[in-house]
Order: sequence, then structure tokens, then C-alpha cells
Amino acid sequence: MYKLILLEDENVLRQELAEFLTDLGYAVDAVSTLAEFQKIYTPANHQMAVLDLTLPDGDGMTLIRQLRQQGHRIGIVVLTARGAMPDKIAGLDEGADYYLAKTADLDELAATLAALKRRLAQPEASDCWVLEVGRRRLLPPGQSAIPLSQQDVTVLHTLMAAQGEIVSRQTIVQALGEDFLHYDQRRLDTQMRRLRRKAEESIGIALPVNTARNAGYSFFAEAVIRA
Repeated sequence: MYKLILLEDENVLRQELAEFLTDLGYAVDAVSTLAEFQKIYTPANHQMAVLDLTLPDGDGMTLIRQLRQQGHRIGIVVLTARGAMPDKIAGLDEGADYYLAKTADLDELAATLAALKRRLAQPEASDCWVLEVGRRRLLPPGQSAIPLSQQDVTVLHTLMAAQGEIVSRQTIVQALGEDFLHYDQRRLDTQMRRLRRKAEESIGIALPVNTARNAGYSFFAEAVIRA
């Protein structure tokens, strides 16, 4: 049975959600403040969390950031009244796996948690470089995550999807949404230099990308792409 911790400060909603999640088969610990969360939460026992953001003793974004900085693999679903796109992007950037507005149907919450269970059940690809597209980060084997720009994600996704093969410069440029005939090739060279420098500065090792002169690039390490 998956054990889940629910953080919601509205009493009636917390009770309703706890009952709903229990009916779905989860073992639920329900708390109303960040302080209670910190007191109850144990990494060994809680596999998932459903978190509100606007809380009486602080911001749930801070909690998400702390959990990820401490390396906890807990699956996180944000359920909040802060449903604007900038808030959603910020929540995913901080490390939430999914971000739902409180206007979401309970069936959507149930489906989201089921998807998260499947995701958590996947074995860790410890010998692979993992690209997490939605969270815009690259996970080198045994190293901390490297944050990426959207352009970084697009370039790496194109290269890692063709692992071990040379990807033409034209293919990469087109993936970036550019017209190859009018594209300044120096921009792609600059993009690759920035990516390599980002990896070296973040984790001190080289990005496993080879350059095929005048042809393109190849990602030569084992690679996994996650949504």
C-alpha cells in the first residue's frame, strides 16, 4: 500500500480529500501546516505527497524546494488555488511532479496519482543520463541534476532520442523551430558550447556529446528520456 502525506489547511477540504484518497487505497497522513508536515513526514514511509501552496505558516513552494535539495525521491502533486500558468511553471521548476488547480475533478487527481505511482515504480537508470523534459533538467549518473533552458531540452531531446547516432545540424535546427536555410550556424555552435560548459560547471564532468565536423552531433552515452 502506498503511503501518502496530504498537506491542506482548509479543514473540510482536508477531511474530504483524506477520505477520497483512503477510498482509493492509499494510507493517508493528513496535516494542515508546514510544521506538521516536517514533524510527520519520513522519507522511508511516505512515497507520495499532495500539497497545497498557500499555508498559514509559509509557502509550499519552499517545502518542495527543500525536499528536492535534500534529495528526497517522494512523488509530489501540487493541488492549489494558485492555478495561473506562471505559478504552475514555478511549481514544476521547483520539483513538483504534477501541478493541479483545485478546480480539477477528483477523478483527475486519482488519475494523476496513478500515473505518478507508475512513474515511481520505474527502476532508476543509474548508469544512464536521464533527460526529464517536463522538469527541464538533466540527471547524469550518480550526480545532481543540471537545470536546463527550453532550448537545452530541445537539443538534448533530439540528440538523446537518436542515442549513438550522428544527428545532422539541419535536424537539430529544425527541432528548434528555425529555418535551416536562414539560420546562422554559429548560433548552434554557441548553444552546444553553453551546454557543455553548463555540465562541466555543474558536475565537473564532460557532457557525452561528440562533434561530427560539418555534419552534426551525437550523444554517445546510455540515455533515457522522461516526460
